[in-house]
Amino acid sequence: MTFFVPLHSGPRAGTASNVMDMTTSASVPAASESATVADHTVTDRLVEANERYAAAFADPGMDARPVQRVAVVACMDARLDLHAALGLKLGDCHTIRNAGGVVTDDVIRSLTISQRALGTRSVALIHHTGCGMETITEEFRHDLELEVGQRPAWAVEAFRDADQDVRQSIERVRTSPFLLHTEDVRGFVFDVKTGLLREVDPA
Repeated sequence: MTFFVPLHSGPRAGTASNVMDMTTSASVPAASESATVADHTVTDRLVEANERYAAAFADPGMDARPVQRVAVVACMDARLDLHAALGLKLGDCHTIRNAGGVVTDDVIRSLTISQRALGTRSVALIHHTGCGMETITEEFRHDLELEVGQRPAWAVEAFRDADQDVRQSIERVRTSPFLLHTEDVRGFVFDVKTGLLREVDPA
């Protein structure tokens, strides 16, 4: 996830272990492209793309339960193509994404349903380098309150150290009373420059 906010970020710690090869599918639009072209919006193009997709679509006959019995929690950053990067196919996993890939109450809600209703057993937590959440602070909420006259109920969940935030996310999952399976919970930082996934030591 990338923000263009002129704030400094603090030092970041890292541990190198269990490196896996990954890929990204980030693309940069031409300078002339904009959200709308002659009143033809991006959403219009998405709908048209779906019509082409549906024309060749065949019901895969899948169950709603993920085949690999894994849930992946990751940042919403457009540079992370999780299925391609992790070698996953349609139906293999649950994917839960938000700003920063942080474990919030709503992520715990999704993981609880994923495990208790749909049979997942493993949890992979993925942050990444160059995350926009490292460039803002909780003051973001204060600025919003000044602008719109209402303070958001949610926390920004900004962080300065991706590794440490991964550790915090691991701890939030492992200590949740709502989750049945917390034995296989692992955290990683994805490098958007190299495509490598580096595991974070939870200790």
